[in-house]
Amino acid sequence: MTSMPAAERLGTYIKRAEQALIAAKTAALKPAGLTVPQYSALLHLAENPGISAAALARLAGVTPPTMNTVLTNLQDRGLVERTPHEWHKNVLETRLTEAGREVTAAGDIRAVAVERELAARFTAEELATVTALLSRTAEALDEIRAELP
Repeated sequence: MTSMPAAERLGTYIKRAEQALIAAKTAALKPAGLTVPQYSALLHLAENPGISAAALARLAGVTPPTMNTVLTNLQDRGLVERTPHEWHKNVLETRLTEAGREVTAAGDIRAVAVERELAARFTAEELATVTALLSRTAEALDEIRAELP
C-alpha cells in the first residue's frame, strides 16, 4: 500500500491527458506518414530554420540522442537537410527541404484539427482556465524540481 492513492495524485490525471493527446495526434498524423516526435521536430524546424539538434531537442521536449534519431530518420526520407554551421564546424544546422515543408503542412492540418476539436469541447472560460492551470502546474513543478536536493 502506498501513502497516496493514484486517484488523489494530480500526476495521474496529467499523464492520462498527455497520453490521450499523444494517441489522438498519433492517429491523426499516421496518414501524413509522421510520428508525433517527427511532427514536433518538423514544426519547430519550420519556425526555427538552421537550429541545432540540441536546441531542437529542448523545444520538442526530448533528449538529444532521441532527437538525433528523429533527425536521421527525417533526413533519410529527404525531409530535412543538415549542413555544418559556417563558423562552428562541429554544429550541424538543420533545415526543412521542400518535401519537408510539404509533409509538415500536411501533418499540421491534421494536428491542428485535433487541437481545435479538443478546444471546442470547452467553453471559452473553461479553455482559459485549463490553459492557466496547466501553465501554473508547469511553473510549480519547475520550482519544486529546482528546490529538490
